[in-house]
Amino acid sequence: MFNPEALIQYGGLLLVCLAIYGQVGLFFCFFLPSGGLLFMAGVLIATNVLDHSFFTLCSLGILASLMGNITGYIVGYKTGTILYRREDSAFFKKQYLTKAENFYKRYGGMALIVGAFLPLIRTFTPIVGGIIQQKFSRFLLFAFIGSVGWILCFSIAGYVIGAMPFLRPYLNYVVMAIIVLVTVPVVIKIIRRFKKEKQSPDAGI
Repeated sequence: MFNPEALIQYGGLLLVCLAIYGQVGLFFCFFLPSGGLLFMAGVLIATNVLDHSFFTLCSLGILASLMGNITGYIVGYKTGTILYRREDSAFFKKQYLTKAENFYKRYGGMALIVGAFLPLIRTFTPIVGGIIQQKFSRFLLFAFIGSVGWILCFSIAGYVIGAMPFLRPYLNYVVMAIIVLVTVPVVIKIIRRFKKEKQSPDAGI
């Protein structure tokens, strides 16, 4: 749909950081390809096309992600009571909110850390954290860990690929492989946990 390399060369790190912040903190920006832009920024820095240091990319990326998490938390915190008072409809049921709350209470830390690697989840986990009014210091800790892990993984992957010119023709395949390697184990782990919960003795009561 677009050329991330051209976008970054035009918008620089500001564009990358805005995409990260928007996808993490603004639910209506969930579609932004922040991971792809972050990866490509690492490639362009390694090839000296982007005149910034790798440290600057990681630092600003982590800051943008953390600010996005805080924004999502505030949005959830402010709208939580409204959602709980809202009547059920075709697009909203209170039971969905209750299930999300129960899941987040049990796997809250993991949801924030692991969710940072998954596009849709990284957008909505901060909102759920605000809705259930998770202790902010705890939320901030896990959001920081998740942000650091996600930003470093994608940035380093891009930088390593950029430092190996013979891999440039296969860049698209490398990006897809990284996404699969990161997301598939996480999805499998979450599915297994759900299955264990369903098979637990309390599930049949």
